[in-house]
Amino acid sequence: MEFPQQQKPAAGDGKITYPPGVKEITDKISNDEVVKRLKMVVKTYMDMDQDSEEEKQQYLALALHLASEFFLRNPNKDVRLLVACCLADIFRIYAPEAPYTSHDKLKDIFLFITRQLKGLEDTKSPQFNRYFYLLENLAWVKSYNICFELEDCNEIFIQLFKTLFSVINNSHNQKVQMHMMDLMSSIIMEGDGVTQELLDTILINLIPAHKNLNKQAYDLAKTLLKRTVQTIETCIANFFNQVLVMGKSSVSDLSEHVFDLIQELFAIDPMLLTSVMPQLEFKLKSNDGEERLAVVRLLAKLFGAKDSELASQNRPLWQCFLGRFNDIHVPVRLECVKFASHCLMNHPDLARDLTEYLKVRSHDPEEAIRHDVIVTIINAGKKDLNLVNDQLLGFVRERTLDKRWRVRKEAMMGLAQLYKKYCLHHEAGKESAQKISWIKDKLLHIYYQNSIDDKLLVEKIFAQYMVPHSLDTEEKMKCLYYLYACLDTNAVKALNEMWKCQNMLRSLVKELLDLHKLPVSEANNTAMFGKLMSIAKNLPDAGKAQDFMKKFNQVLGEDEKLRVQLEMLISPTCSCKQAEICVREITRKLTFPKQPTNPFLEMVKFLLERIAPVHIDSEAISALVKLLNKSIEGTADDDEEGVTPDTAIRSGLELLKVLSFTHPTAFHSAETYESLLQCLKMEDEKVAEAAIQIFRNTGQKIETELQQIRSTLIPILHQKAKRGTPHQAKQAVHCIHAIFNNKEVQLAQIFEPLSRSLNADVPEQLITPLVSLGHISMLAPDQFASPMKSIVANFIVKDLLMNDRSVGNKNGKLWTTDEEVSPEVLAKVQAIKLLVRWLLGMKNNQSKSANSTLRLLSAMLVSEGDLTEQKKISKSDMSRLRLAAGGAIMKLAQEPCYHDIITPEQFQLCGLVINDECYQVRQIFAQKLHLALVKLMLPLEYLAVFALCAKDPVKERRAHARQCLLKNISVRREYIKQNPLAQEKLVSLLPEYVVPYMIHLLAHDPDFTKPHEYEQLKDIKECLWFMLEVLMTKNENNSHAFLRKMVENIKQTKDAQCPEDAKANEKLYIVCDVALFVIANKSTACHLDSPKDPVLPSKFFIIQDKDFKNDKEYLTTEMRQMLLTGKPKPAPVLGAVNKTLTVPGRRIFTKTTTASDTASNTSTNSSSAINKNSVSRINSNAATESSESRAQENNENPVIKNDEGKKDEPSQNATTDAETEASPVKRRGRQPKTAAAAPAAAEKEGTAGTATGRGRKRAADANSNPSADSINIKMSKQQQQNDEGTKRQIDLQRWPFVSRESVKVIEWESGEETGRAVGTFALFLDSEGNTELELESSPEAINCGREDKERYPQGDTKSTRRGAPSGRQGESNSGDKAGGLAVKRKPVKVKSRL
Repeated sequence: MEFPQQQKPAAGDGKITYPPGVKEITDKISNDEVVKRLKMVVKTYMDMDQDSEEEKQQYLALALHLASEFFLRNPNKDVRLLVACCLADIFRIYAPEAPYTSHDKLKDIFLFITRQLKGLEDTKSPQFNRYFYLLENLAWVKSYNICFELEDCNEIFIQLFKTLFSVINNSHNQKVQMHMMDLMSSIIMEGDGVTQELLDTILINLIPAHKNLNKQAYDLAKTLLKRTVQTIETCIANFFNQVLVMGKSSVSDLSEHVFDLIQELFAIDPMLLTSVMPQLEFKLKSNDGEERLAVVRLLAKLFGAKDSELASQNRPLWQCFLGRFNDIHVPVRLECVKFASHCLMNHPDLARDLTEYLKVRSHDPEEAIRHDVIVTIINAGKKDLNLVNDQLLGFVRERTLDKRWRVRKEAMMGLAQLYKKYCLHHEAGKESAQKISWIKDKLLHIYYQNSIDDKLLVEKIFAQYMVPHSLDTEEKMKCLYYLYACLDTNAVKALNEMWKCQNMLRSLVKELLDLHKLPVSEANNTAMFGKLMSIAKNLPDAGKAQDFMKKFNQVLGEDEKLRVQLEMLISPTCSCKQAEICVREITRKLTFPKQPTNPFLEMVKFLLERIAPVHIDSEAISALVKLLNKSIEGTADDDEEGVTPDTAIRSGLELLKVLSFTHPTAFHSAETYESLLQCLKMEDEKVAEAAIQIFRNTGQKIETELQQIRSTLIPILHQKAKRGTPHQAKQAVHCIHAIFNNKEVQLAQIFEPLSRSLNADVPEQLITPLVSLGHISMLAPDQFASPMKSIVANFIVKDLLMNDRSVGNKNGKLWTTDEEVSPEVLAKVQAIKLLVRWLLGMKNNQSKSANSTLRLLSAMLVSEGDLTEQKKISKSDMSRLRLAAGGAIMKLAQEPCYHDIITPEQFQLCGLVINDECYQVRQIFAQKLHLALVKLMLPLEYLAVFALCAKDPVKERRAHARQCLLKNISVRREYIKQNPLAQEKLVSLLPEYVVPYMIHLLAHDPDFTKPHEYEQLKDIKECLWFMLEVLMTKNENNSHAFLRKMVENIKQTKDAQCPEDAKANEKLYIVCDVALFVIANKSTACHLDSPKDPVLPSKFFIIQDKDFKNDKEYLTTEMRQMLLTGKPKPAPVLGAVNKTLTVPGRRIFTKTTTASDTASNTSTNSSSAINKNSVSRINSNAATESSESRAQENNENPVIKNDEGKKDEPSQNATTDAETEASPVKRRGRQPKTAAAAPAAAEKEGTAGTATGRGRKRAADANSNPSADSINIKMSKQQQQNDEGTKRQIDLQRWPFVSRESVKVIEWESGEETGRAVGTFALFLDSEGNTELELESSPEAINCGREDKERYPQGDTKSTRRGAPSGRQGESNSGDKAGGLAVKRKPVKVKSRL
């Protein structure tokens, strides 16, 4: 081996002195000998210190020799290691001056030493201690600091840093790491700066890829940066400034990793980025979306880090970051929302800042962002409920109604998880449970949504999170028991509906299985197809569900074992455990292992989940009854669960009552019935009533199998039927009829004593007997119909209904609470119900009793509830009786035999109840009407009644009516689709066939007295469009042409109600023309050929001969234009004055309608201001559209007595006999809407009001003198001139540009029909030339053009929704949008000056 030539000593030609015992080291000796001799040299240098001047001089030549090429380039690593150790000691001994003066030599030496440090990598090497000694020596002496004097020292440092970072590993102890740290930190801290290349060697270890490869190198770099933060921060800032701000990515290979580096540096020490953060704020506002996204991702990690204080330390950056929540770039907004979750969990103090931005994002147009807002909030809430405030939870609550299913599902599931964790398991105490107690109600409310997906998810949530089916029976029922007690009313209804739907689906599956047992036939297949379609409607994705159900039905037909399992699953006796086994077996049979996804199986699972009894079986009912007993005994945990014992008992009975409908067989046990008997003896009326109903639903086997229960139950039921509450009496009678075989004997024992004890003088004791007798006669008509006839004729009608024994409360209110209703009126209401039940039981009209009853009910409506006309009954009691009479006619119409004998006049009287003056009457009647129609129990003609709701002054009532129409029409269309046989009954089912009934009803509207007057035709148009708008939503099967054809056909008939009355027929034809006008303006397809010829009801229309042709146009061109665009504004009386006011003047202030000013539904006697011939039903002042209107509707109003306004008292001899007709009393109509402003204004001014309440008023004698009626408030013309002249003079002086001569004062006389008070109003021009009306002495409300101008600056001035009849309304009703047939016009009140 040849070695390089040895370097000569720089000190001269002196001989090299070796330590004692060490021979000369040359290239002539072997490597082993070199190593041996070097070891002795190393030991010598190790023992030397800096104070040994003699030795230092003695071995100087040796020191120079060891730095020769022979040693520095020696191929033997042991030689190199020993030489490196010697050199390190030499630097230590000769410090601070090294014996080597050549810069090149120094560079070679330190590069040599650096290369030797790679030996530190192998800690198991025999030479590791020498390597460690080398490192320790270098670090201790800081030998590398000598290199600062070299020009290219950076190369040495870079090599050193790379070496140290590459060799460090997890086998090194703390000392090795410490020495490495000391060595590198001294170079950084004592140098003039850190170059970019050297900085890169440090920062590269922070990049995720390198970090994962060598965790120890990352830790070393992390520690190094922490130690040198003060020195290196400037270098780091310079690097990021060039990359981020100046865009010089070429300055470093790490430029593309700047955001990763910032994140790591921030985690190490935020001080490292003191100067960098402002640069990030600049980047947040970049025009490049991707760049903003990268910065947002970075800052999200920085702000969201667990111990980060960046948000508080750098508020401008935090606010700038929050602004990115509203970024136009969707990924940026999405990233911000994702960040919020970590921020909420790690920094609860920032929740307030985030809330407002999350609120906006919860309404983001992007589905993914709304979804992630929910995930963010729910994740934080699951970690700790205190991290999310009520407002954040409110956002999730809102999203349960999101238009997208994915968002709704996430919100519902998230809330369910929170409920289970904090309310069910109480993981955070009662306070947290109380905070989210609303979740249970909200989740169940979603069951009201139309989407089947929502319903299925609610059922799943209920079974898995609210009452987990995996719990044992006792825990599960305890959970259900107290959940039911804590739910609000709507949630309870939703839960009941859920069980009802599941039970209905079980019934459908049972019927399907029964059809499989029958022989194969065409009829059987048709019936089976109908069942499959009904089942598919209850599953998601109806289209696929139908196909999968057909396939499932086919499998059922082929697999008998599968049918057996399914029959067991839906069996009433199936337990919850059996249900799980059946579901598992059915699923196993339908599973195909080779199919990773099986949509057919998923659909069948949906079906099985809905029909499987996972909660309720006999064992569960027993557990519920035990809980109920504990509550009764006072030993339950009611208070701990947050409910009172009374509430627990009542809700527990209600729960059992509901379950008795869906799972009746589960109740059949002596223990259960014994507990229910105890409930019957309790004082709580609701508890006893529920217990009786449970017996009624479940007690079919009591008589045969539980004799002891029977003997105890019978006397209790008898007692309840005779002396219980009305509801208890009803349930007791039905219970006896349902569960006992000798029901006739039992009912007779109740009927006979009750019928003998009837006494009208004690009405308090009449109510329960009347209820019991009515239900007995309905349930057992053959036995009790005849005895009931004499009771009805002699007592019910003559003694009770036709007599007023007590005087009602004259407080003027149209409605009072149930407790305030007089006992006599309550008895009369029950008497009316008894008549109906009696007739419904008989189901025939052989004795003509139904005719007499209908005449009686009609007379009740015509007399406004005061059948005797003695004026003893209070207004609120009359409202109750009107409601009862209208409901009774509607109830009788549900029976075909009685529907046929109801005359059109009686139908109209019944329908007009929906326009009653009392809000509650309208509300309750509409609800009853809707329920009967939606169940297809009422004939189609009654759907036309909802058209009258267009005249209702309360917005929410009109909205409710529209929803009812939508629901009913949807139900009927769906029924026709699902039932092939319905095609034969289209006349009674197809919603379009409601139009003839509606036209006939509107033609006989009591308000429709002047068929050529615009205001009345406008009302007709609104009523028609109220119905047609819903019918014409879609043009299915060319239905628009069908409607047009139907109306045209009606125009070729005569009114069957009065065929010879030319005026009545003319009104019918006018309504037809208005209907054709509406249809033509709203549909371009109505002129096509009709798909079929419509059939008209002969009861309402008489078909004429073919020769009869009615092609007359009853609407003038001018009227059509007015109906289309609205009534034009009147031309100004004075010339246009466009100059602004230069003199302070008195402005005409309009009175703002408030709740306190709204005095709708207020009853007053007929005043002198009301014409006796006026036809008024509802005061439709649109000011009552505010939400406060209902609270003020039935308040008392000042009353002006007017002796001249009395009605002629009709005969009181009305009976139910067919021969006796009710005295002819004119039908009361609706009061015009504009009359409603008067009471408010009068009351405001302290003057007795003269206008009536909103609703129907009694008609007066046609011979009364209208001019005499208005004498109380009408002034003479001379007196007006004397009193008002001065006022007008002053007013005119205050208005510039208007001379006294130019003022036109118009006298407003009371009309023949309207009966309004005489008043005057002055027409002025405002500064913009618009007409202004100032009311001088009339208490009427007049629309003010100026108010319209202020409200509708674009010129779209709106008039009142229903104007004053006879053209008495202020002429400012113009500007409606062209084609707007259903414009809602709002009135403007003007403050009266009386």
